[in-house]
Amino acid sequence: MVNTISSLTNRRFFSFLCAVLSLSAYFGTRMWAQVAVDQKIHVVVDLVQLNVAVTDRKGNYVTGLRPEDFAISEDRVPQKIATFGEGNEHGRGLADTTASQDEAVTQSASQGSESGRRVSQSELSSLVAGANVFVLFDTSNYMYRGFVFAQDAIADFVRSMESADQVAFYSYSRDLSRNTPLTFDRSQLLRGVRSTVAGDDAALYNCLLLTVKDAAKVAGRKVVVVFSNGPDNVSVVPPEDVAELAQSTGTAIYMISTNQAHLEPISTAVFERMTAATGGKAYFANSWKDEKRAFASIRDDLAHLYSLSYYPRPNPNLGWRTITVTLVGNRLKKYHVRTRDGYRPQPSRFSTASDRKPLEGPVAP
Repeated sequence: MVNTISSLTNRRFFSFLCAVLSLSAYFGTRMWAQVAVDQKIHVVVDLVQLNVAVTDRKGNYVTGLRPEDFAISEDRVPQKIATFGEGNEHGRGLADTTASQDEAVTQSASQGSESGRRVSQSELSSLVAGANVFVLFDTSNYMYRGFVFAQDAIADFVRSMESADQVAFYSYSRDLSRNTPLTFDRSQLLRGVRSTVAGDDAALYNCLLLTVKDAAKVAGRKVVVVFSNGPDNVSVVPPEDVAELAQSTGTAIYMISTNQAHLEPISTAVFERMTAATGGKAYFANSWKDEKRAFASIRDDLAHLYSLSYYPRPNPNLGWRTITVTLVGNRLKKYHVRTRDGYRPQPSRFSTASDRKPLEGPVAP
């Protein structure tokens, strides 16, 4: 009798235990499934900024264009221009900026794939104010012969920049040296240029990547001007990674290299592809006079760029987004447009269903 009761009790306990485990597994699976559904990677795309050069067939800059002369598309989806500026003037918000902004934020929130942040009219102008120029100087052992001449060319470039532009001066050989951070003080910059000394091997792409990351932290137009006397021989970062980060952060790269690098086909091709992808240019100088002319050409280019920006329309693509800028009207189709060709939205953070507020994050590329 006792054995019968004990056996019955054991069977009941075993059945109860199986039921508990089944319910735990069921609700646990439901809970993790719900978390998996609710957790999404949000990206912050507030404002995409573009530096656009327009030239004729002879390479002369075309000035006096208006916002309505430009058409922007992202992944073939037409975009509305939010701010516009030409040359060194501050960007101005257009009449329908607020409406476009509200539309972008509302539609992004309803989609659940992106999150936008409202930007005030005063912020719109500050985002596309004067250019922030980072000069990156090669002080490796490739530079021994022309070191002083290169310093002179950079010093002239710094002096000639408009007073509204902030300039930073960095140098590199195996490591990056942040000699002078962004400043309006030209005397401080010149002291930084003159204080450089020649180093050892050249880690161009490592140091250029760090420079682009510094530029990405700054709002407004971002430009990196590289003076390199030879190929990279110690970097672990591939140039493709540098180019993609520059495109995604809206940083134009200009490169001035001596004839020594031009004689190496691989470096030549890399320099030309990288600058073209970001909306910049590559120059190859045969002499110190050519170096000065190259710096003057960059200064001239910066003075004639159009600054355009837009709030991206809803786009489920979290990968590479292609940007196309064209000119509107038959009379303008003969001109050439140069700008970056796309960007990759930067992931912000995970968000759950309980987190419904727009995500704060860095200003978009």
